[in-house]
Amino acid sequence: MFKANQYRYNGRKRFSIDDTSTKSEPLYTSEADRNKQLADLAERMDQAQNRMHADEQFGLLVVLQAMDAAGKDSSIRRVLRGVNPSRFMIQPFKKPEKESINHDFLWRFWQELPERGYIGVFNRSYYEEVLAMRVHPERLREGHIPAHLLPENDDVLWKQRFGDIVHFEDYLFRNGFPTLKFYLHVSKEEQGKRLIARLQDPEKRWKFSESDLEERAFWPAYMQAYEDTINATATKNNPWYVIPSDDRLNQQIMISHIIVELLESLPTRFPQANARKASALIKQIEEQDKA
Repeated sequence: MFKANQYRYNGRKRFSIDDTSTKSEPLYTSEADRNKQLADLAERMDQAQNRMHADEQFGLLVVLQAMDAAGKDSSIRRVLRGVNPSRFMIQPFKKPEKESINHDFLWRFWQELPERGYIGVFNRSYYEEVLAMRVHPERLREGHIPAHLLPENDDVLWKQRFGDIVHFEDYLFRNGFPTLKFYLHVSKEEQGKRLIARLQDPEKRWKFSESDLEERAFWPAYMQAYEDTINATATKNNPWYVIPSDDRLNQQIMISHIIVELLESLPTRFPQANARKASALIKQIEEQDKA
């Protein structure tokens, strides 16, 4: 049985990259079993999302962070397959362009937040501002932040941004928008296999960028950045889930369970319709059909 709390970090326990495995015991016995589990979870997810949509009080933000080839795209496709496509949105975030750079670092993410009743998925997110930026601090100069406002000690800057992100997510939570944050924890060896497979497949070769290879050289720095970021921003209301991701099939089942668990925990309900009025409307429709 899957236990989400085994992978949850809410600020009460410390996350350690070195002590956290990228593998876990399979939750499925065969591909058919895996497909059935995902189908059952998709049905539950759709029902819970329909209720949330009708209730119009809550929305959900799902954040996926990972190194390249960890399974973000495939998990999004498979996990959300059964949800009404008109009721969720997916937004990928790449390196910011000029318009975004000319605003504060959270500005472009505000623009893409989901409405009440909807699920929003961020494929990468504002966490890049304390991950990629930390690994490549020279990029901070591109943001045109006044020099006198940048702390001399970089550690102070990252703590400030951690605080900004925590307050941002707390604000969303207090307005009815919890944030589910997933770190897809893949090993460097498994990532290498997937990148090679991508290069060997003519239909996927286009997805490979030389920058993927360049970023691999910074693997230790990224791992330290992820560890510090998760420990600094994991809270009770907006926890992190560290998903062992060397097995993509297992990964998808875990993510589905966690999203379903959150949606089903929300105090939502379908609006109560007037039964007498409904009966009258049914009669009116039946009379129209007879005319």
